[in-house]
Amino acid sequence: MTADSTVNQLTVSPGDGDRHAALLQRNRWFRDLPAECISEMVSMARLRRLEDGQRLHARGDLPDGLYGISTGAMRISNTGADGREALLTVLSPGNWFGEISLFDGLPRTHDAHAMGVTELLLIPRTGFQQLLERRPELYPHFMRLLCRRLRQSFNMMEDSALLPLPARLAKRLLMHAQYYGDVAQENERLSIQLSQEVLGLMLNSSRQSINKLLKRLEQAGWIRIHYSQITILDEEALTRLANGTDNLV
Repeated sequence: MTADSTVNQLTVSPGDGDRHAALLQRNRWFRDLPAECISEMVSMARLRRLEDGQRLHARGDLPDGLYGISTGAMRISNTGADGREALLTVLSPGNWFGEISLFDGLPRTHDAHAMGVTELLLIPRTGFQQLLERRPELYPHFMRLLCRRLRQSFNMMEDSALLPLPARLAKRLLMHAQYYGDVAQENERLSIQLSQEVLGLMLNSSRQSINKLLKRLEQAGWIRIHYSQITILDEEALTRLANGTDNLV
């Protein structure tokens, strides 16, 4: 299988180079690459545009490259035989995904669907492999990225088995804010775009349970909720809850 054939591929104009370079540099791992590597990755990049709910690829599809989100968001998940969805995460602008298949060449591990109209930057696998062949000293740099993702996966599995729901919710909010969030204008507080339904899917819980916990966190003054946006007001308190050293009264 291959990625959804209805995904629109857009022409990259010369004026887009600076914008795409900025997207690469927003990633904590890419920003430390030599400037010439950034330029080479930008030159091989392709744009893709998806409509709301449109599939980019399914689990089992052959890999075509590394994707960065320019606008919109991507829902990374899997669906069981009974039709239930296991939601891994929601990725926002500035985030990259697809690095596992980029290196091992094996099929995609998850489904990826657009949330809202979404524009992606694709670094083709063939071009990326050729870059690494010319610059083998870059391998350790990208291995650190893979190890970070692996650590996250182990931590989430452990949390699911050992932590109560309030601690898991606090930990997921903090993790999402750290890796995928944006800085709000007000006092440079971290803000994330996640609906209660999405949080429920991530934590294998009901929307109603998540709603009650978020309201309690808001009443405690630890977060503020505005539509699907959650702003973290007290990161230390959430960290204590996530670590089990504080309780949600």
